[in-house]
Amino acid sequence: KDLEPDGTGQTYGGVAPGARIISLKVLTADGSGETSDVIAALEWAIANRRARNIRIVTVALGHPVFESYKTDPLCKAVQKAINAGMVVVVSGGNFGRITIDGRVVTVYGGISSPGNLPAAITVGAMTTHDSLRSRDWDVATYSSRGPTRIDHLIKPDLLAPGNKIRSLLAPGARIAADHPELVVGYGTGATLELSGTSMSAVVAGAVALLLESQPKAEPESVRAGLQAGAEQMPGLGLIREGAGSLSVVGSLFLAARYVEDMSAVAGA
Repeated sequence: KDLEPDGTGQTYGGVAPGARIISLKVLTADGSGETSDVIAALEWAIANRRARNIRIVTVALGHPVFESYKTDPLCKAVQKAINAGMVVVVSGGNFGRITIDGRVVTVYGGISSPGNLPAAITVGAMTTHDSLRSRDWDVATYSSRGPTRIDHLIKPDLLAPGNKIRSLLAPGARIAADHPELVVGYGTGATLELSGTSMSAVVAGAVALLLESQPKAEPESVRAGLQAGAEQMPGLGLIREGAGSLSVVGSLFLAARYVEDMSAVAGA
């Protein structure tokens, strides 16, 4: 749903405001958690996908890659969800930089699990520098770059805005007490402003719009549609931006055009 006006008098809307959201809480109040709880949530989503009409799963969390995606329990659980017909959007991780002797150094190979799973839609974060011109955009310094550890795969799949993204703030949330500087506005209209690849997982909203347009689309087709419609940013390359920056309009146009072309061929 659209967010209520905050203290600035502005109203913010989501990418797919009509989507129904089921929240499966797997982390504690301080943001930590167990991989087993994430796997349990994925198993619940699979078991209830038909009864709850679950088409999309967002996994905006992860852990460092310790083994191949072929044996990683979290990756295997995500793959099961994809095999069941659900589209899974995963944050790529925030391991794109480290500081050594006061100097920021870019890190490669920092994609986290389950973002290293080939079939997952792995999303990195970009920054617009407050510009509407794509030539001014860039990958966020913290956003994890590829290739993936151990398997050496090209990830992320694409980028989406991840800097200073405003979203809902639950009343009494611990993060608001620990980090009041992140709270915008006051009272019931207060919102939370965060940065990271987890925020870039708003790509799930784009997936919802694609599935609304093409209800029978399979997970791999959805991923291909997002990548085909993405806009490349000069000088970045595959292991930093994947296919480029998310373009919902571009992906929707291509999806509609593809179906029209296929219908024409079938009619002929």
